[in-house]
Amino acid sequence: MRIIPAIDIIDGKCVRLSQGDYNSKKIYNENPVEVAKEFQDHGIEFLHLVDLDGAKSKHIVNHKILEKITSGTSLKVDFGGGLKSDDDLRIAFECGANQITGGSIAVKEPETFFSWLEKFGSGKIILGADAKNKKVAVSGWLEESTEDLLPFIQQYSEKGVEYVICTDISKDGMLEGPSFDLYREILEENNGLKLIASGGVAQFDDLPALQEIGCEGVIIGKAIYENRISLKQLERYILGQ
Repeated sequence: MRIIPAIDIIDGKCVRLSQGDYNSKKIYNENPVEVAKEFQDHGIEFLHLVDLDGAKSKHIVNHKILEKITSGTSLKVDFGGGLKSDDDLRIAFECGANQITGGSIAVKEPETFFSWLEKFGSGKIILGADAKNKKVAVSGWLEESTEDLLPFIQQYSEKGVEYVICTDISKDGMLEGPSFDLYREILEENNGLKLIASGGVAQFDDLPALQEIGCEGVIIGKAIYENRISLKQLERYILGQ
C-alpha cells in the first residue's frame, strides 16, 4: 500500500482544513517545498497536492508551487483542486504532475472527464469521489450533489477509471479514524479498483488496517502535521512492506 502524505495549499502556504471548512484553516508551514523535501528524506515517494485556492476559484492557481516541488524533489505528485479545462491539465502536467485528480468535473461535466481519460490514459487520471452521507460532494466540498457515491464510482470504474481517491468528508481532518466500512463496500463492488483512502487517519494502526481491506494507497494529512504519526514510523512501514 502506497503512503501518500498530503499538502493542501492556500495562498502558497501549507494548511489543513477540518471537514473542508475554509474557516477552519490552520497554517502548518509557510514553505510547502520544505515540507515535500522532508517527506522525501524519510523514504516517501508520493505526494497528494491540493490547490484549495484552485478548488474555490474553479481553475488552477498554485501551479508554481507544484513546479517547485516536482523540480526540487523526485516525488511523484498527484495534483488536484479546481481542474476544469484541458488548459488546466496541460499546465498541471507541464509543471510536473504525475497524475491529476478530477472530482467536481466528473459530476458536472462527465464528457470532459472521459475525454481526459482517453487523451491521457487511466494511469494519469484519478477520480476524486468525495462523499458526505454517501452523496458525492463537489466544488471543494462546498456543495453536495444528488449523486449517490457507490453507483457513481461503479459507473466510472466500468468506463475504465483505474484510480479512485475517496474521502469521507465527515472524517476529514477530525483524527477519528478512516471510513473502513465504506472502503470495504467500495472494494467489494469494484473488483480490481485501485482505491486510495483519504480522511480520518489518526494513528499508525490505521495503516495496516487499510492495507488489509485492500486499499492501494492512503493519504495522510493532519495526523502527520499534528505528530500523531511520525515520518520515522512511515519510513519504517515503507521499508517493511
